[in-house]
Amino acid sequence: MPSLESGENKTPLKFLVLIAHYNHTGTLRRVAQACRAVWPEVLVVDDGSQEDVTPLLQGLQVHLLRQEVNQGKGCAILTGAAWAARHGFTHIITIDADGQHLPQEIPLFVAQAHQTPDALIIGVRRFDQSVPASSRFGRKFGNFWVRVQTGKTVRDIQSGYRCYPVDMLRVLHVWSKRYAFEVEVAVRALWAGFAVQEVDVSVHYGAERISHFSKWKDNWRLTVLNTYLTMRSMLPLAHRQYVRQNGHWVPRPYGQTLKDNLLEPGSTLRNALSAAWGIFCGTIAFPGLRQVWLFGGAGWWNLNRLVCVGFEKLCVGPFVPALCIEAGYWLRHGQFLTEFNLTTLGRQIGQRVWEWILGSLVLAPLFAVIVFCVVALAGLILRRSLHEHA
Repeated sequence: MPSLESGENKTPLKFLVLIAHYNHTGTLRRVAQACRAVWPEVLVVDDGSQEDVTPLLQGLQVHLLRQEVNQGKGCAILTGAAWAARHGFTHIITIDADGQHLPQEIPLFVAQAHQTPDALIIGVRRFDQSVPASSRFGRKFGNFWVRVQTGKTVRDIQSGYRCYPVDMLRVLHVWSKRYAFEVEVAVRALWAGFAVQEVDVSVHYGAERISHFSKWKDNWRLTVLNTYLTMRSMLPLAHRQYVRQNGHWVPRPYGQTLKDNLLEPGSTLRNALSAAWGIFCGTIAFPGLRQVWLFGGAGWWNLNRLVCVGFEKLCVGPFVPALCIEAGYWLRHGQFLTEFNLTTLGRQIGQRVWEWILGSLVLAPLFAVIVFCVVALAGLILRRSLHEHA
């Protein structure tokens, strides 16, 4: 997937620290005060807390927005991002109100954003023995599914310590409005071609920490979200890409996206690997399971799903299975099967299935190597032609 082009974006970066708050009255003032000591612009978005937090923030010189009804962390972030856009901020740095993050590390995000202003920057928490086992498992589980869905490695998909380009949040269509928001927005950003950068940060799980994560409701929402994202990632349909024009991100024309994909460094290798993987999965004699391999491998290795599916479909029908049976028969008997009758195709069907499996184990990698070479050569020729006419 190509990276987004930033073009001549010379807009000065302006950062806003955003604290999404819901019933963390015991830690909010300390977190806001620490943020204010590091950064001059701090916004608290109170997401329908039971207690008015205005007295808690008195004298801190922070901005405050209040949502009368609790709508979820994702909604609070989007509300804050809209406020930031209206007031000329280019980036928001989100930090949890429960005190698990160190505001002193805010400059890490600022420094990284100046290097990659169009990237989503995630703070990777350094886990030690004080971190609950459930948090360790949740991070590994979430990271695994992001790799399947995008082909990209994210080390801490559930971290709430992040830096978002405001324009990125304005163009991405994210459905989740609660804790699942942070997972979905990262996946959709990767699909859209935005880079995801990471910085290592500290984490503190103190006794006073209060978590509003619901083991039932929020895990159910994450399950539904990951099911959808995984199914969407399996479809051989291109994701919408964006390009910067006149300082704003606009959808890239689909035809231009195809051309850019072909001209992108590494696209020849990626397309050749995609074709080889499609042929391999189409040839291997494990119906049903090979489709799982096809889409799972395409996601894990960030292959071109359209190419994978197209070449896998070339193996549909009797021709390739028949070649596998012949190869398996030759491996067993030293000769090819030449008699096709009720006995060889009926009573001996179990032997033919075994020969199909045996032959596919030989022909699948062989066909994959051949297709890889052919597609790679065709890709090199096409790239040269496109460069000559560019």
